[in-house]
Amino acid sequence: MTDIPKRQPSFALGRLGDLWIVLGTDRPLYAGAIAVQALAATFSYVVPLVPQAVIDGVFSAPGTRMGAMSAWIIEKLGGAEAVRADLWKPGVVIAVAAVAAGLLNVLRGWMTARAAQRSVRRLRERVHARLVRLPVPFFDANESGDLLQRATSDVDTVQNVLANQIAEMGRAILLLLIAIPLMFAIDWRMAIASTVLAIPVVAFAGLYFRTVSDRFRTKDEAEGRLTAKAQENIAGIRVVRAFGRQSFERAEFRERNAAHRDADIRLFDGLSQFWALSDVTCLAQILVVLMVGLTLVSGGSLGAGEFFFFLFATNMYIWPIRHLGRMLADLGKAAVAIERLHAIMDPAAEDAGDEVRSEARHEARGEARGEAAGGASRSASDTGPAHAALPAGGIRFEGVRFAYPRGNTVLDGVDLTVGAGETVAIMGPSGCGKSTLAALLLRFHEPTSGRITIGGTDIRSLDRSLLRSRIASVLQPPFLYSRSIRENVAIVRPELPVAAIAEAADSAAIHDSVLRFQRGWETVIGERGITLSGGQRQRLAIARALVRDADILLLDDALSAVDGDTERRILNAMRARRGRVPTIVIAHRLSTLAEADRIVVMEHGRVIDHGTHAELIARDGLYKRLWAIQAELEDEERVAVASDGEAPR
Repeated sequence: MTDIPKRQPSFALGRLGDLWIVLGTDRPLYAGAIAVQALAATFSYVVPLVPQAVIDGVFSAPGTRMGAMSAWIIEKLGGAEAVRADLWKPGVVIAVAAVAAGLLNVLRGWMTARAAQRSVRRLRERVHARLVRLPVPFFDANESGDLLQRATSDVDTVQNVLANQIAEMGRAILLLLIAIPLMFAIDWRMAIASTVLAIPVVAFAGLYFRTVSDRFRTKDEAEGRLTAKAQENIAGIRVVRAFGRQSFERAEFRERNAAHRDADIRLFDGLSQFWALSDVTCLAQILVVLMVGLTLVSGGSLGAGEFFFFLFATNMYIWPIRHLGRMLADLGKAAVAIERLHAIMDPAAEDAGDEVRSEARHEARGEARGEAAGGASRSASDTGPAHAALPAGGIRFEGVRFAYPRGNTVLDGVDLTVGAGETVAIMGPSGCGKSTLAALLLRFHEPTSGRITIGGTDIRSLDRSLLRSRIASVLQPPFLYSRSIRENVAIVRPELPVAAIAEAADSAAIHDSVLRFQRGWETVIGERGITLSGGQRQRLAIARALVRDADILLLDDALSAVDGDTERRILNAMRARRGRVPTIVIAHRLSTLAEADRIVVMEHGRVIDHGTHAELIARDGLYKRLWAIQAELEDEERVAVASDGEAPR
């Protein structure tokens, strides 16, 4: 699925045995539930044993055969005469046994549900913790819809198996295992007749489990592709409609839906075959018990009560065993879900050591909260070393080369220096590697060769969380949360007062726009800030970067969606901040670049020119040509606006 190098995980999810690992600290509770289930199954067999003894020891004609177990039960009940005189006594014993079995089953259900819910809660948190720490190439190679299904539906499948199917499977097996010695103690011939087809049913269920697992995998993969397509269409619904692609997207969704349907049909074909064969086998087992039992009873070698017990006991265990097929089918689904989770849990996180420390802190807090849901408090360690500092000095790209896996070379020996407090603008045609430089500085990717230093220190020696916490970045496209405007701006410093947020917003030329909203700073924007314009989203992202008070400022095409007047306001505010920290501005609009201390021109992954605005327009080159084109376009626009203003009304 992905070429990311793998490591041996401490949290393995490769086998069904890993369900025991998932249980973690709740293993004793789950083991206790199994013990309670065994006790409940034992009480369940008291229900047919007492009537058997009463029938053979009390109501049968004198001289009728009575087995040793029936005789022992009658003796414990006070003897045949006492039982005949007080028939309510065996009735009470049966009622008590039935109630005890029922209460124990309720207790078992509570224990398994509690263990499963707490364990799966931890699993969800660990899957999410791993997702947010996986390297960027992992997400480049996997569809977000499929990852979403793994983190939700597949985890729910594990929960269902832990809470229901394993317990039910344990009940079926325990009912059979407890019945076998009881039946052989009563009559070995009937014991063989009562299990002659039960054991083949179990074996057949195990064989079926192996067969159906592949079909579950195919079905889940088809569902993942279907979910990914739906998620993609919902996220890009405006693009779909703007380009009139509804018919195309419906056709593609229909194709994936048909593949999912076919996988489902193939799966349920297998399920229906198993149910049909297992039903016939179970009914045949009951028929065998009836035929052999009636034959032995008529010959006088088996008591009527004993025959009653065998018939009752066979019905008790044969149908749960028949349902082993369903349980094993769900286990097959869980095995596939675990395998799919394995693809998330196995790849190495960006910083494995940091991840282990973070997860250890997180689990410690979870235990301290007593597994309480919704604990929203966070310690300072959650957000990384936000108040540490990067090495003092400028930024250097030294012979940096980079190529994506199975892709073309994007950067080819880039040498670039950004001095301490210097503002450097980077421009060039699309695809020349400008945004890749930003991604390498943030260590979303690692250079194929060469190195990047800050203050002379190779950034590969720096903790990623420290590095990123000290770089205030505005990337393209800007991402906003479905929260209030205030929360979006202060997302990395939630303790900031509104006055400080407003100051940053004023520098980003968004403050006045925010005040015009009905709820001001508390206005909740839509998912990804969809209720805002493109320019408003960019300006909020700039404000969010400015409040960070970081050691480096990185703006990647951050002003592309704002108008000229707003751009000038932002540039004037940025000019007042010049000299504070190294600043990298990536842009296509040359008016944005002209304010920089130095401009770097890139083409085909290389730096082809650099200098001040005045130096670059004074000599022939790509920058001068682009400046002339943009200046001509701006002149035409001004003339058009002036003409519109002078036109008669």
